[in-house]
Amino acid sequence: MEQQQLAGRIRAFRKLKGLTQNELAEKIGVSVAILGAVERGTRKAEPRLVREIAATLGIDKDELNGTTGGY
Repeated sequence: MEQQQLAGRIRAFRKLKGLTQNELAEKIGVSVAILGAVERGTRKAEPRLVREIAATLGIDKDELNGTTGGY
């Protein structure tokens, strides 16, 4: 279930920043297929990927993981 929650937070923060999956995937250096699978919760996000996504979206990785306040 945690993977699904992370997937939803990634998708929500990406949309809040006004980015498409293609744009975010390009910025973090992964294929749109990988990012799409992570956002659907069908692929586990590796810690490095979570850090890259968080940094690109301008948020703390703990906030993206849902372990601090915020979202």
